[in-house]
Amino acid sequence: MSMTIDAHIHLDLYEEKRRSSLLQEAKRDNVAAVVAVSMHLASSKEVRTLSEKDPSFIIPAYGFHPEQPFPSEEESLELLDWMQQRYNAGEAFAIGEVGLPYYSRTEEEAEGALFDEKPYLMLLDRFSAMAAAWDRPIVLHAVYEDAEKAFRILQKHQVQTAHFHWFKGDDNIAEQLAAAGYYISVTPDVEYEPEIQHIVRNYPLELMMVETDGPWRFEGSCKGQETVPAMATKVIQTIAALKGLDTKKAAEIIAANTNRCYAKAKYQAEPKQ
Repeated sequence: MSMTIDAHIHLDLYEEKRRSSLLQEAKRDNVAAVVAVSMHLASSKEVRTLSEKDPSFIIPAYGFHPEQPFPSEEESLELLDWMQQRYNAGEAFAIGEVGLPYYSRTEEEAEGALFDEKPYLMLLDRFSAMAAAWDRPIVLHAVYEDAEKAFRILQKHQVQTAHFHWFKGDDNIAEQLAAAGYYISVTPDVEYEPEIQHIVRNYPLELMMVETDGPWRFEGSCKGQETVPAMATKVIQTIAALKGLDTKKAAEIIAANTNRCYAKAKYQAEPKQ
């Protein structure tokens, strides 16, 4: 099978003593690269450090994960300024993980509480403006009705390259994302979740990637196991079966998709003189 790329993993959330062996095992198991996303400024700095140690393997993404308390204006500006400095220095990176707090919002609303999502919408707007201005891929946590909200913001800024990680949503928004040329990624839960299987059957393979979202753990054949990048290979096998395709061909297409999506976030070695 072609080399696999894990398009979404939280490397900095693994124990520090585990990270080196995790990456060594991934390379041994035919993983060509991973996209390491961030939770906030401290996480972004840690991901940057990890990427600097192995720049041809770790593609960094910097941002603020929406499923946590909203940062102060000072904290937001500090993160945005730090990202601007990285861009000004000519560094390669994506923007992410960013998006909207679907799970936090719906949990609070289910308990009868009011949830103000306006700050999250405004911050996503700022990240989207940066993605458009810098022509960098943006990694989105935006599911169900939040996917459409995020889509409108991306379209407002004419963002060219967007990745809706672990996408969940109805056929209508899926069709809009595909028409815009936006990517989605699929996790090991495609093995046992009918709604994800439906999305995979209908979304264009040419706009699909695979991920683990590690260290998040899964059920099915992955139950009870540590989530590792090589599990993305299992995802390809399931996608190929759902699409009625040869696994090797599906793997080649998915790897090409991921390289295309993250082309402007990847380290480029200096040409030899």
